[in-house]
Amino acid sequence: MYSSFGARKFSVFTLILASALTLAGCGSKEFVRGSYDDVEKENNLNDLWSETDMQKVVADLVLSMTNNHEIANAKRPPIVMVTKLQNKTSEHIDTQSIMDMVRVELSRGGRVSFVDKEAREDVAAEYEYQSGNMSEETKKAKGGQIGADYIINGRLDSIVQQAGKDKTVYYKVTLNMTNLKTNVIVWTDYKQLRKKYRKQSVGL
Repeated sequence: MYSSFGARKFSVFTLILASALTLAGCGSKEFVRGSYDDVEKENNLNDLWSETDMQKVVADLVLSMTNNHEIANAKRPPIVMVTKLQNKTSEHIDTQSIMDMVRVELSRGGRVSFVDKEAREDVAAEYEYQSGNMSEETKKAKGGQIGADYIINGRLDSIVQQAGKDKTVYYKVTLNMTNLKTNVIVWTDYKQLRKKYRKQSVGL
């Protein structure tokens, strides 16, 4: 009788342990193994803005901008300030990263020079520090900066449409280059992207 009770107790314990292991196996999985991938390879893992979208947009718009006569025919590299890209989509998109890529790609050709709006506070603080600590021969003072000739800004828009299992995501990035002296937009262009998705049925 005792051995029968002990066997039942062991069986119940085994069942509980097996259930716990099964539930643990069905829990969330962490991504623990990875490898480097080619950043130039298209990434459409989901229906959100991706680095591939950014690369395509920036490449086309920078090419259009540098072919414009304001840059292509300039006697000296124009001084440009890259500012904001408004995000008018429903996604959280790092638009600063897009404009950083615009600035880097423009600088690679050597046909444009830049002033850094983001560094102004640091520059002002450094002027203050140098005024009482550096030699007259090496210190920098206010009044010697070069003003920008143009400002580059823009807007990112999107339209999402869904019907049944089909979904399209449309993006449009518009950039403008404005002459600071006249406030005239001397160049403007846009790049469009549309991506198609189809919902897949997931079996249990």
